[in-house]
Amino acid sequence: MPTTHACIRALVAALILSVTPATAAELLRVGKSVPEAFSFVPLDVGIRVGLFRKYGVTIEASSLAGGARLQQALAADSLDLGLGSGPEMSAIQKGSPVKAVAAMAGAPRLLGLLVRPDGSVKSLADLKAKKIGVTTVNSLTAWLVHELSRQQGFGPDGIDVTPLGATSAQFAALKTRQIDGLVADIATLLQAEANGDGKILFRFGDLVKDFHIHVIFATDKLIATRPDAIRSFLEAWFETIAFMRADKATTVTIAKDVIGVDAAITARTYDELMPMFSADGKFNPKAMAVLSRSYVDLKILPTEPDMRKFYTEEFLP
Repeated sequence: MPTTHACIRALVAALILSVTPATAAELLRVGKSVPEAFSFVPLDVGIRVGLFRKYGVTIEASSLAGGARLQQALAADSLDLGLGSGPEMSAIQKGSPVKAVAAMAGAPRLLGLLVRPDGSVKSLADLKAKKIGVTTVNSLTAWLVHELSRQQGFGPDGIDVTPLGATSAQFAALKTRQIDGLVADIATLLQAEANGDGKILFRFGDLVKDFHIHVIFATDKLIATRPDAIRSFLEAWFETIAFMRADKATTVTIAKDVIGVDAAITARTYDELMPMFSADGKFNPKAMAVLSRSYVDLKILPTEPDMRKFYTEEFLP
């Protein structure tokens, strides 16, 4: 028979083992570059269904007002990880203390081009010299319109790219006929089309096949001090992507409140965008070459950088 002291020691050991996962949980401050994009819904899904908790990670989530703000927060050590865009990797060349640790999504399926519902633009051929609203002059939305113009044979400036800032300002300009169309996320465009505010003319996922529209950034500090926390986060992230593919109903239930559209539009958004998510986070060299060229096209950088300095695959599952 075990002694009383031996029983107590065994009980204490069992209690320690039972609480270790909770007490050892890694707190990670994770920021989205924008709050409402379906692209970043996996963070919400992973939190809600407990997949980050499964890998010993506690998420402190926040949303920023664009990619520039996300990079500022990462540089200021206000965040550990950032969910942003591939084009934001150019900030590393300018000294941002981060590195991309996973490719989240490929072709830019998130974005589409909506035109006025009056039939003034019926096809891509009608876009020559038309005014298309984008966020800023050196944004991904601007580059995609320039690239569309180039591929249509109009030259890179054959479509009039009109920077107007927020999506609400672009829709106001569309209604007053100051612009002929605008670029926005597909959920917003599906809702606008359902409301009779426009017609989706083009999906940019059909324009650039080799691309990384989204990546996950980690700060240099996190990489140096807590590499295993990055590995745990990415394990949970990619299990979340697998969960979302297998369970559309739960994903739509969570996503509809995040992206702010009804369940029917969210379900259509799910169908359009789930194929863009990477299952393994690996970086595509062809996609990186396209991104490198885009930095020069947008005059973000004077020459194409060595993209190998911008990312690492050492933390991927």
